[in-house]
Amino acid sequence: MSETSAVPTAPLRARAEIDLGALRANVRALRARAGGAHLMAVVKSDAYGHGAVPCARAALQAGATWLGTATPEEALALRAAGLPGRIMCWLWVPGGPWRQAIEADLDVAVSGMWALREVTEAAREAGRTARVQLKADTGLGRNGCQPEDWPELVGAALQAEAAGLIRVTGLWSHFACADEPGHPSIAAQLTRFREMVAYAEERGVQPEVRHIANSPATLTLPETHFDLVRTGIAMYGISPSPELGTPADFGLRPVMTLSASLALVKRVPGGHGVSYGHHYVTPGETTLGLVPLGYADGIPRHASGGGPVLIDGKLRTVAGRVAMDQFVVDLGGDEPEPGTRAVLFGPGDGGEPTAEDWAQVCGTIAYEIVTRIGTRVPRVHVNG
Repeated sequence: MSETSAVPTAPLRARAEIDLGALRANVRALRARAGGAHLMAVVKSDAYGHGAVPCARAALQAGATWLGTATPEEALALRAAGLPGRIMCWLWVPGGPWRQAIEADLDVAVSGMWALREVTEAAREAGRTARVQLKADTGLGRNGCQPEDWPELVGAALQAEAAGLIRVTGLWSHFACADEPGHPSIAAQLTRFREMVAYAEERGVQPEVRHIANSPATLTLPETHFDLVRTGIAMYGISPSPELGTPADFGLRPVMTLSASLALVKRVPGGHGVSYGHHYVTPGETTLGLVPLGYADGIPRHASGGGPVLIDGKLRTVAGRVAMDQFVVDLGGDEPEPGTRAVLFGPGDGGEPTAEDWAQVCGTIAYEIVTRIGTRVPRVHVNG
């Protein structure tokens, strides 16, 4: 479906409706919180399951000045779709498409010497200057250069810059616990980041942007904003942590609404087993509704027996196990027509559950709930 497609007239088995108007409003709200910092719209993993290209375009329309992805392939796909401006990607492995990234004018992240060697060689072959951002591991312990290795990386980057092979456009890092208010690692990482940035700048690095703030830091830690903030989950209207506040507390609105058409409604007697393993048995005569979504579509199997669904204005829960393609709800004797809309999650203001509600049932985070929705579910972009 295109980003401007209207609600289709033919019924769909299931649909993930993506409200681009809400996304634009979220970006504007996040820009207001970012103060004078630029905003990077992170659209990795197909924009957290929302559709990378239409979401990227909507974010740029709302004032984002950078786009961010994890893999270079994701960034190259954005460029191939005609997305302009600055696009950064950060998750590289040896032998990655460095030359293609350079020729597509991407900003590429470098966390160690092997990556710096590969990008400089690719720049030499391409006859173009690579835009490189050096990533510091300030305490997350994931990607990024360790402080003891930072002098070597900075020195080698400056040599490559002097040779015209690269331009160091940014210095950056990532928080481990910004979604946990008051966690001592936040201050420790911020101090370390300032130290590593100062070291690089004192030796001649002149970055265009310095950045460490993710969604929770953008919302709650203004001292971390520097020149650029990277907003991912918050852009899609989901709070990065219930402890920080609800989406509404931050002026955000969930962008995705997931729904399906009931495939079957039938009356069954009491004592009737439901779905694999008969983990649910009807307590009395009732009606069952079949929702044609399952774990192959990204519905968590962990939601078996607890996932909330809104049908005809009433909240129901998954009865028994979620199967690969379908699950059942006990309708308690109600008999909605087949084709009736079952809403799994959405903004919540129509009485429907939210992605956070599903996350709580499954013992996970709302990031996972929206990102895992599979490709069998059409994305229908509205308010484009």
